[in-house]
Amino acid sequence: MTDVRADKRPDPKRRAFWLKHLHQWHWISSALCLFAMLLFSVTGITLNHAAKIEAKPEVTQRHEQLPDALVAALAGQPGEDKAPLPAAVRDWLAERLDLRVGDRVAEWSDGEIYLSLPRPGGDAWLSIDRAAGAVEYEKTDRGWVSWFNDLHKGRNTGPAWSWFIDLFAVACVIFCLTGLFLLQLHARQRPGTWPIVGFGLVAMLVIMIVFIH
Repeated sequence: MTDVRADKRPDPKRRAFWLKHLHQWHWISSALCLFAMLLFSVTGITLNHAAKIEAKPEVTQRHEQLPDALVAALAGQPGEDKAPLPAAVRDWLAERLDLRVGDRVAEWSDGEIYLSLPRPGGDAWLSIDRAAGAVEYEKTDRGWVSWFNDLHKGRNTGPAWSWFIDLFAVACVIFCLTGLFLLQLHARQRPGTWPIVGFGLVAMLVIMIVFIH
């Protein structure tokens, strides 16, 4: 008579195949996630206690004067509601104020051009008087903790960081799923595996349902 229990035993070759590939994907994804996961873990703590972390914003103000040729060029521009600054003005700002605004859209009116320049860890804005050519620039820096917190939130970080966050999230999903399957493969030899996994899930659900209102 055939032993039913013997038939239910896992195929050693099949198990070895999955162990090999799951371990490979697990360590690769963990290596890719390592430093970013440390960053997001630490900034998760600083964000959770943001009210307790003192920050003294540093405000820098600059006042400059556009050359007459650029003032005349701005005066001749149509009064559009929103449009980027002319290339010549952008080059002058980069040289004079070390400010690179790129093709950011500014708000145009008959008398003024206003450009909002939000940035991680701070804020900034630029105002240009179209008639007189007076330039006013103000930058607020809230420190390194605020800068890293904004990286965590993806606030005003640009498309490159946004893409990085998405790819990092995919790597984290692979890391977690391969870890889950490895737990399943090792669960026979480690009886505490599923109780610990279950405790982590139940603790999270209880806090979400009972303590969050």
